[in-house]
Amino acid sequence: MARTSGGKHAKKKKKVMKAAKGFRGGYGKLYRAAIEFTMRAKRFATRDRAQKKRHFRTLWVVRLNAACRERGIPYNRFIPALLAAGIELNRKMLSELAIGDPAAFDKIVELARPHVKIIKAKAA
Repeated sequence: MARTSGGKHAKKKKKVMKAAKGFRGGYGKLYRAAIEFTMRAKRFATRDRAQKKRHFRTLWVVRLNAACRERGIPYNRFIPALLAAGIELNRKMLSELAIGDPAAFDKIVELARPHVKIIKAKAA
């Protein structure tokens, strides 16, 4: 009688072990450890896809704030001024312009400058 290939359980094990390939120690070699570690890795992957978006937006805001302050406008006044001027560039594109093409960013700042609202300090 011919030997069977193992059926669905063998395929399930192969799938888990393939996903655990490259993990260090027993996590990449032992089946039970591989199951636990791949489940954990999938949880982190799911969570970190959302975090990645958050981190990039933070990076763009930090870059924009630095670029705006060099030009004399704080970030929190610059964004509303852009909207008032009718410029619909997102933070990613503005950040790339500030780094890659400072002359174009200067022009955008100058277009937004008349719309910057100056808030007077409160009397103490």
